Amino acid sequence: MKTFTSNSQKIGQLGEELACMFLVKHDFSILERNYTKKWGEIDIIAQKGEKRYFIEVKSKSVSSLDFVTHETGRPEDNMHPWKMKRLRRVVETYLISKRLGYTEWQFDLLVVYLDLEKRVSRVKVIENIIL
Repeated sequence: MKTFTSNSQKIGQLGEELACMFLVKHDFSILERNYTKKWGEIDIIAQKGEKRYFIEVKSKSVSSLDFVTHETGRPEDNMHPWKMKRLRRVVETYLISKRLGYTEWQFDLLVVYLDLEKRVSRVKVIENIIL
């Protein structure tokens, strides 16, 4: 497991932990975390039924007011085309390395909003993103 030192890295790590808890609560099995190749990383690889899910997690610390009104920046806007291309390559590498060429899969984005003061979170799921 990686060691995180900056505040944003710690928020990201907490967001990934909460994303995993959210997925397990919704009947997903977590297969791998932080699957890394030199060209990119996938935060979570999960399975539900026969389908594999490749999941990117974006976390954002928000104030109590933002948490209620949803008036925050959109972490999903950080999914630039070059990042999506790199993620596609990591997904393809995973499927080939595990010999899962004909496995049904999809790519999802989980955005985790964290109110650290009140110790609450909210998860937004953006499903089936085309890479």
